[in-house]
Amino acid sequence: MKMLSIEQELKENSYPGRGIILGRTPDGKKAAAAYFIMGRSENSRNRVFVEDGEGIRTQAFDPSKLTDPSLIIYAPVRVLGNKTIVTNGDQTDTIYEGMDRQLTFEQSLRTREFEPDGPNYTPRISGIMHIENGTYNYAMSILKSRDGSPEGCCRYTFAYENPAAGEGHFIHTYMHDGDPLPSFEGEPKRISIPDDMDAFAELLWNSLNEDNKVSLFVRYIDIETGKYETKIINKNH
Repeated sequence: MKMLSIEQELKENSYPGRGIILGRTPDGKKAAAAYFIMGRSENSRNRVFVEDGEGIRTQAFDPSKLTDPSLIIYAPVRVLGNKTIVTNGDQTDTIYEGMDRQLTFEQSLRTREFEPDGPNYTPRISGIMHIENGTYNYAMSILKSRDGSPEGCCRYTFAYENPAAGEGHFIHTYMHDGDPLPSFEGEPKRISIPDDMDAFAELLWNSLNEDNKVSLFVRYIDIETGKYETKIINKNH
């Protein structure tokens, strides 16, 4: 698969929606994760990321303007032992609870499907990072409507064992802006991951559409020790 420029992918798409990136740094020593949210409505744009234990959650920037919390207030990132879960909705909790009961990532998501926000039927995208004894694997999932019809749910899981140093994969909810919004298609995109977390966060944030970007989370985890560093950027602050 061709290596794509994440900068180009974001700059040329005014509305990829929400996006997850998982990968590994060029020195091979760190697992990298990023998650961003965008919004077109006032309700969607009225959000910030805040740290919550080892994970993060979304909250209303101005609570008085919050109209419908159902699909916008959730925990995008949670940590279960040596696993880090990153998703674009409350399925973070579904995966956490399922895996806590010894279900796999894929089995945990069997109870869920795309979001009930017709006519978009926004896909649920999820990622899981597993670090153990100096080894690192990750997987990504997308649950989407059957070609825009809510009658069927298509489930895809992409698993990456011993991912290559210096690269990662990017999956997002929408192909591009539109009405209705067209769901992401194909495999997660192969992109490069830099060693410097702050530089990566800055590149992602500066490449996202200025009007639509809302919040960004980036985390680098040391594969040997499990220690991590996190950066959060919120448009509202």
